[in-house]
Amino acid sequence: MADAGEILLGRFGREFLDFGQLALLIFMMASHLLTFSVTLNTITKHATCTIVFGVVGLIVSFIGALPRTLAFISIASATIATMIALGVQAPDFVENRVTTHVSFADAFMAVTQIVFAYIAHIAYFGFISEMSNPRDFPKSLTMLQVLDTTMYAVTSMVIYRYAGPDVESPALSSAGSVMKRVSYGLAIPTVLIAGIIFGHIASKNIYVRIFRGSQHMQKKSLLSVGTWVGIALVLWTIAWIIAESIPVFNDLLSLISALFASWFCYGLPAIFWLFMNKGLYSSSASKIFLTIVNLCIVGIACAI
Repeated sequence: MADAGEILLGRFGREFLDFGQLALLIFMMASHLLTFSVTLNTITKHATCTIVFGVVGLIVSFIGALPRTLAFISIASATIATMIALGVQAPDFVENRVTTHVSFADAFMAVTQIVFAYIAHIAYFGFISEMSNPRDFPKSLTMLQVLDTTMYAVTSMVIYRYAGPDVESPALSSAGSVMKRVSYGLAIPTVLIAGIIFGHIASKNIYVRIFRGSQHMQKKSLLSVGTWVGIALVLWTIAWIIAESIPVFNDLLSLISALFASWFCYGLPAIFWLFMNKGLYSSSASKIFLTIVNLCIVGIACAI
């Protein structure tokens, strides 16, 4: 993302987007620490202070490994378990409404949480750079968007159908006393691993900036290892402070979306398109249409 910023605005653009990406990653780390605290509170039914569980999450995340292959399996299992449990344990009657009267703040909070679900844009450049044939990325992206949008839609409809308008956040908490503990247990690997991955990316970003072009990039010396440990400790501590400062899951997601996701998911991609097609905005009917669409997207990002 920083490289794209440099193409747009030179060194200022590089530094600005690099800082924004780092801040977003730290907030994402905080969201996983908060989720971990909620998970332990739910599973243990213990009166231990949430701050203590947050510290446990901080320690585990700091020293954790990265078994990436377990991530999707566990979250998919937790989601499916939640939907099944709601279907089996649902009350006899749940009043669902197609529309409802809510305040502007509540409605916009719901919008920002939807935006949060599509926040993966910050990883796209990294994935493209590691592909043997980067030209295949549009195919992968199309498949990703079809699958995740379908899963989001099915999951939300099933959970809302059986949990009703009082569905909790995270939605796993709506699965009943026993099954929500099972669902959270299945989700623990994802909560930890995904958070650790965000932390690794953020730490590596700073580490590379410090040691770029030096022997410490590959060499395991006291300086390199100590620097890596120090960076990781500082970043996870900041993430923990954020998680404890905003202990309500909905509020934290909304803040992340408003500060970062609106631009990384919508505003910047639209600006990238406008930059790449500079001088061609009126060259054809399709270009005119896409120009209008992307300008509208930039406007939406500004509003969010």
